[in-house]
Parts: sequence; structure tokens; C-alpha cells
Amino acid sequence: MSLKKTIDRIRNLKIQGAENVAKEAVKSLREVVKLSKAKSVSGILADIYHTKNLLFLSRPTEPCMRNALNYILYDLNYDDPIELANAVCLKVDDVLERFDKNQKIIAQIGSKKIRNGTIVFTHCHSSTILEILKQAKKQGKQFEVHNTETRPLYQGRITAKEVAKLGIPITHFVDAAARFALKKADLMLIGADAITTEGKVINKIGSELYAEIANKYDIPVYACTDSWKFDVETVFGYEEEIEIRKGNEIWKNPPKGITINNFAFEKVNPSLITGIISELGIYKPHIFIQEIKANNKWMFRKHLF
Repeated sequence: MSLKKTIDRIRNLKIQGAENVAKEAVKSLREVVKLSKAKSVSGILADIYHTKNLLFLSRPTEPCMRNALNYILYDLNYDDPIELANAVCLKVDDVLERFDKNQKIIAQIGSKKIRNGTIVFTHCHSSTILEILKQAKKQGKQFEVHNTETRPLYQGRITAKEVAKLGIPITHFVDAAARFALKKADLMLIGADAITTEGKVINKIGSELYAEIANKYDIPVYACTDSWKFDVETVFGYEEEIEIRKGNEIWKNPPKGITINNFAFEKVNPSLITGIISELGIYKPHIFIQEIKANNKWMFRKHLF
């Protein structure tokens, strides 16, 4: 797939999920390097950094994509253009393998939170949550899922369809009925699009509201995510941007005088989160940040940005 097509698909939400966006981004970088006409190291590096900047701009709110690309760009000290190109391609393969491996690890860890008779509540659509549910099903556990429609783009319908295909009983609720869905639930599992240095989990709009309800009913709340969703830029004082989408997604032709607020995400206060489930294990948000720093020191090279 061409770089332009990938960027268009990322911008138009044709590629769903932060990890999927990261995977497609690194694949595009690999294609650019393979097709580069540059004959020198400086020329190939110029193509690489130009591609990186275009991909960053396609979805500024995706730290997972930034981390994946920055990992590939880290420590590219080569004097030969062919060696440089080969190194980039090998790193892309490493990143893709890493995402697949980590999702399996997270599924194994997360599935332990599901027991026979558990009712799991989830919001929006997360490939990581789906893998956890799939793994619990493979283990022979009998459980149910409650999920919300997730307006205005109804990503919850994707979740409902995929869960039903797995043979797991699922009840689909309108967003405004989430309290009813949660009252009968035993566990709340959500994904994450980003995690800040303060331990705030950024996820689909409604996530903090539902976490507050879950806390009211003493229902544990877990954010399930690859550690590369951590937004290292927040360590250096940057404020994590919350995406605001076009109002016509909610109301195509509203009468004059009406302002449409279409925040796509919100920050979930770490005090509402029981734990973050990642390939590193299960940790409270502030401990998770410490684990990130210990296991991904390359992330904190500020010049990468």
C-alpha cells in the first residue's frame, strides 16, 4: 500500500485501533525505504524522516505509532546505504513481531481476571480486549459480555459482532444505559489509546464516566494495552492532545445556532483504575510508568521527537 493511501486511511479512520495504525505506519516506512531512489545514507535518512513526519501528522494523538517509528529510527548509525535500508526493514519486522507477541502475553494475563460466571463490561472497540475474551473462551470459561454502542461512529457494534462470532453471549446497550450494563457486571475492561506520565489513561469518550460508575459499584477497572501506548512526550512537558472530530459525525445538518461538541477521547483519572494490564504485567498506573522507564530507556531520548 502506498504511503499516501496509508495516510488517508489513518486520517479517515479506515484503520481502526492504535496498534493497527502503528503496524500500517511501519509497513509504509519499509515500503518507502525499499522504493527509495536515494543512493546515499543521507538521502535515505531524508526519505525516512520525511515519511516519519507525514505519518506523525496523519494522527497526532497516536503515541503507539510514534513509539514504533521512533524505535525504528533509534541508533541508525550506518555508513553504507544498503546496510541502512536492510537495518530499517529488519527493525520493521521486529516491531510487527513484537506487537503480535505482546498481544498474546496480554491476553494470557488478562484472561486470568475472567472466571466462570463473570460478566465483563467493555466500551468501544479494542483488539486487545477481544484477544483477552478469546483466550478466556479457549480456556473453557463460561462468561458474558456487556458492551456499549459507542456513538457517534458505533465502534461498539464491531465489538458486539466479533464477540458474538466467538460464541460468547453479549448484550449490547445504548451509551446512556451504561449504568444498567455496569450494575450487573463483575469486571470492566477497556483498551487505551494513550497513557500519560501522570498515569492517566486516554480512551474513547465515555470511558471515565463509566469508570466512575464502576467505582461506585466496586467493580474493578482494568486498562489493557501494549506499553508502547505510553506517551513519552508528556514526560517532557507536552500536554497530550485530545482529538476533537467534526460535528457532522453527530448531526449532519443542525439548525443554526447549535454548536456540536465531538470530543473523541477523554482522560481517565488513575485513581479510578484498578490496574493497567500490559505485556509487563499488572500494575497500578504510577508503578506502570516506572516499569516503562526501566524497560524502554530508548524512549526517553528527547532528540527523537
